[in-house]
Amino acid sequence: MPQGKRTAQGAAGGLLGFVGLSAAAGLLVTAAVTPALAVTGMTANNAMGVFNSLPEVLKIGQPMERSNIYVTKANGDNQLLASFYDQNRQEVGWDDVSQTLKDAAVSTEDPRFYEHGGIDVAGTTRAIVKTYVVGGQTQGGSSITQQYVKNVLVQDCEQHSTTEEELQACSSEATTADGQSGMARKLKEMRYAIGVEKQYSKDDILLGYLNLANFGSLNYGVETASNYYFNKSAKDVNIQEAATLVAMLNSPSALRIDNPDGVANGKPNTEENNWEQTKERRNYVISNMLKEGKITQEEADKAKDSKIEPDITAPSTGCYTAGGSAYFCDYVQNVVKNNPAFGDTAEERSATLRRGGLNIYTTLDLDLQLSAEKSMKNYVDANPQAISKVGAAASTVEPGTGRVLSMVQNTKYAAGETDDPAYSSINYNTDYAYGGSSGFQVGSTYKFYTLVEWLKEGHSLNERIVDAANRNPSVWNDSCAGGTYNFTYPVQNFNSQYSNSVTALQATKESINTAYLGMARELDLCKIRDTAMDLGAHRADGKELDKYPSSVLGSNEMAPLTVAASVAALGTEGKYCEPTAIDKIVGPDGKEMALPEQDCHQAVDKEVANTANFGMQSVFEGGGTGAGAAVTGAEVYGKTGTSDHARASWISGGTSKAVTSLWIGAVQGDASMYQTYFNAGTGHMTKLYLWRDIMQQAINEFGGDDFAGPSETLTRVPQTQVPDVTGLTVEEAQERLRSVGFSWAIGDAAESSVEEGKVASTSPAGGASAASGSQVTITPSSGEAEESDVPDVRGDSPGDAAKTLSDAGFSVDEKCRTGDKDDDEIDKVVGQSPGEGSKAKDGDTVTIDVLRESC
Repeated sequence: MPQGKRTAQGAAGGLLGFVGLSAAAGLLVTAAVTPALAVTGMTANNAMGVFNSLPEVLKIGQPMERSNIYVTKANGDNQLLASFYDQNRQEVGWDDVSQTLKDAAVSTEDPRFYEHGGIDVAGTTRAIVKTYVVGGQTQGGSSITQQYVKNVLVQDCEQHSTTEEELQACSSEATTADGQSGMARKLKEMRYAIGVEKQYSKDDILLGYLNLANFGSLNYGVETASNYYFNKSAKDVNIQEAATLVAMLNSPSALRIDNPDGVANGKPNTEENNWEQTKERRNYVISNMLKEGKITQEEADKAKDSKIEPDITAPSTGCYTAGGSAYFCDYVQNVVKNNPAFGDTAEERSATLRRGGLNIYTTLDLDLQLSAEKSMKNYVDANPQAISKVGAAASTVEPGTGRVLSMVQNTKYAAGETDDPAYSSINYNTDYAYGGSSGFQVGSTYKFYTLVEWLKEGHSLNERIVDAANRNPSVWNDSCAGGTYNFTYPVQNFNSQYSNSVTALQATKESINTAYLGMARELDLCKIRDTAMDLGAHRADGKELDKYPSSVLGSNEMAPLTVAASVAALGTEGKYCEPTAIDKIVGPDGKEMALPEQDCHQAVDKEVANTANFGMQSVFEGGGTGAGAAVTGAEVYGKTGTSDHARASWISGGTSKAVTSLWIGAVQGDASMYQTYFNAGTGHMTKLYLWRDIMQQAINEFGGDDFAGPSETLTRVPQTQVPDVTGLTVEEAQERLRSVGFSWAIGDAAESSVEEGKVASTSPAGGASAASGSQVTITPSSGEAEESDVPDVRGDSPGDAAKTLSDAGFSVDEKCRTGDKDDDEIDKVVGQSPGEGSKAKDGDTVTIDVLRESC
């Protein structure tokens, strides 16, 4: 309760009340404790001393108040998504409570409230005499200030008791009115009331009382009660409504006007008899208002003649009321429960959400969310037969901030376990600790981490991959495991096509498994894992990421929200931001609170990120695995993925403004997404169409900037000098070519002076420069012709070389080559096959490689 200055009337009343109490306390205490005085011989003066020695300062904490989660509409207005509470209370200010309601409370509960200093001496004396002297039923007599003190003490019990037994004992101590215990409690309450009157103004005390009081069931505070019973604010209630609310203060459980089986004073109190007992108490309140001059006789008569007409507006509690946004709501709820910013323990954080009066304003974009919900329903509807086999989920985040813009799922939200396959309490979008599952294999989506590590190590997108067609790779490097080890990992490509001449760009576009394992074999599996972690990758079950060869193809199980945030880093030049669902939190005092810390860091260099982004744009081009998901209006990048046996199918990517990760896969059993059909086709194809629709809406709403473009260095075509393997066995030539990064093909045997079965020539010829990783054709010798020495023409001009070779009886085939050479080598022969020292038949062709600036 805010501290405020006392009004002049309140200050005067407090002074007179306090002086009066000094004189009257002896009477009150003596009357109250007469039985004890008779036994102990204590005098009235001593009783006065006991009273004055009681603690005066009441610690008034923040009352339990519901927390609310909001989303922002397109027009900027906030829309309530869900509320959480133990006590449904919304504190309001003085001007938010109608004067009629204040008058009703004071007229009935404490007509001399603005005159006394915290204790109504006359009323309290009468109650004590009737209760403790004359005997009989316990009488009232507590002032509003005393009632407020009692409610504060009870609230403290409810907030700090850890068990039901502890709560009952604490509440009983704060409220008991019987016997010596009741007497002691009453004295303590009176002493606190005097102290409260010294600290706060009368208006503050009255407002605190109205904000704290119970109005039946979980409805606490006059604002919540007004909204619940009459569907209007406390500032808008009329006389009869205000009187009805005040009437319920007398016995909230019995006089509430929403209980179909209500009983008050031993009599029915239901809608059938128009809440007869409540109406009787209401009319008593109206009479008091008339008596105190707060309303006219005409107003009183009209109000008494009216029926009680509740308009019950049941409050929403929990995420199940949030409709299609329920899974996002559940995620926000779990963010609070998991973050130490909201409490030291899980229990404290949960209590903060239910009692802390937080207003949480979230990142959810309502337009995108509603559109994504519609798209999800169109493609993967809530068909129980389908849902029992598969699930689908999609999360969209904002690159550079991690703000979660939408979160959808094909099931309906359930707060707990359910046997209905159309419902699920598991959020497929999030980690297990945040209400999610243990995750799903991400398949080839994970390849983009290998691509980033490839570029970090200085390799190029246009570099050809050694051993790109190897279906049984067996040698791996893992610095975390001590270095190189042997392990055969059989692998197949989706289209069953294998080529030894594949660039990293082509491998990304077509998602070629053997090529990516070839890339991984040139890297360090440990560093690939570390790069993934730098980009925010982690398993949904909380375990450490695997770094086995299978991890390169996506054996790790992750959540769509994690993947979305990770991929988003490549849309903002390498800056990773962990997902955040909260934009702002306002506490019960109306002040903005500090947000939980968020991890945002530069995960990879800009040039690496931009080049990886460029490579991943090819996924959506013709021939790319994501071509069926192409959108218009902005540049997009991303990666598709399919897990073992197609139990999970993914597509993740987006624009500079929004990135969506979408998963569709088996929840139960081993259903293949190649063979599971939905409205638009198989699950494998459905993912493309669903992602396309979500991202097209995101582009329509947010647009998208062009990306920065790749690094020239990381997109160069690397050149390597072809070794001269003439005269070696074919196997020796293959190993030599492989050792310097070339793939190879075996051509037809040709007559040559080289020993039969050995290498007669290569194309490109030995000594020439060729694209790293490119294919060199080996021509074996058939060994059939008489031979003569082949002159060395390297370094000659093409014309001089041709004349020299022609004079020696050989034909000449000139090949144009480009590459990194000194200027004095331009337009000169840089390689030949057969080379110097070789023999060839008369008339054989000698291939010369001429270095040109361009070919």
